[in-house]
Amino acid sequence: MPFIHTYEQYNWEEVKRTIYNTTPFQVEQSLQQPKKTLTDFLRLISPAASPYLEQMAQLSQQLTQKRFGKTISLYAPMYLSNECNNICTYCGFSLDNNIRRKTLTPKEIEQEVAVIKNQGYDHILLVTGEANHLVNINYFKQSIQQIQHSFSTISIEVQPLKQDEYEQLAELGVYAVLVYQETYHKEVYKQYHPKGKKSNFEYRLDTPDRIGRAGIHKIGLGVLLGLEDWRVDSFFNALHIDYLQKTYWQTKYSVSFPRLRPAEGVIEPNFIMEDRYLIQLMCAYRIWNEDLEISISTRESEILRNNVFKLGATTMSAGSKTNPGGYSVDEDSLEQFEICDNRTTAEIYSLIKKAGYEPVWKDWDKAYQ
Repeated sequence: MPFIHTYEQYNWEEVKRTIYNTTPFQVEQSLQQPKKTLTDFLRLISPAASPYLEQMAQLSQQLTQKRFGKTISLYAPMYLSNECNNICTYCGFSLDNNIRRKTLTPKEIEQEVAVIKNQGYDHILLVTGEANHLVNINYFKQSIQQIQHSFSTISIEVQPLKQDEYEQLAELGVYAVLVYQETYHKEVYKQYHPKGKKSNFEYRLDTPDRIGRAGIHKIGLGVLLGLEDWRVDSFFNALHIDYLQKTYWQTKYSVSFPRLRPAEGVIEPNFIMEDRYLIQLMCAYRIWNEDLEISISTRESEILRNNVFKLGATTMSAGSKTNPGGYSVDEDSLEQFEICDNRTTAEIYSLIKKAGYEPVWKDWDKAYQ
């Protein structure tokens, strides 16, 4: 049965009340549990858990090193297109934003790849807006076929596709698909997505099921932190991951923490998430789920990223560009959002090494499939 059946068993307001009524004693109980459940995760993201952040951080660090060692995988996002048919109130690519649109040609993709490879990357994340008439399965297949011999790992973050389309991409070697629900608050979802296919809440909610059935190696989930109450949204995101792990148990999973960032025409955040809350959330995910991969992007500040990778993160981007052609052509006006950590890949590599961790360019090889 698809996730929608699990989702409908929960009520947003009831979950919210449970989170905010959590007591310190319940938090202590959850921290002592040898095997954590979703109830424990809920308690660890509650306000009552805030005083236990130091204990949570130490435990998160221990569990991460036990499962992943002292390694950080590095990846680069490459934006193929900022064309989009959706109106989303928080996105710089939104259809109603008056920006110049661009979709990379094969020659421009080649130029971008050359720069990214020169920085050392062997894991690339292909990103686009959602424009089915132009940036569709045929374009994805063409682009992946063009670059598949340049990278050991290819991930994508594009519009939701059909199951058979995911199967085609899996055959071409796509390793992971990232798809974010943005918010699990169904009653207000339409307000953030007034036009376009993305306005279909249930179709987007069903996307990870289609990915799982297609046999993609890894699925990445997350919510846009700043739209709705991050604690409630994160519980539903964890609920989704829990369902997927039990249903598609051969698949790996990752979680990301995109916070609402400045961009053309975007709304102000409804909820401000302070750094300490982001750390609490990351630690809660790790304590609840030792196998979960945790990604920290350049949306976050230098100060946060200098330390957070030691507490539970397993994957980081660096030197990122959020506009098509951003690595080989300077076109800032096309950005999806402003990044916060502008340090070069070499600087992030050095930071990780000096902390006693090992930066990993490549952790997957087609020869072992």
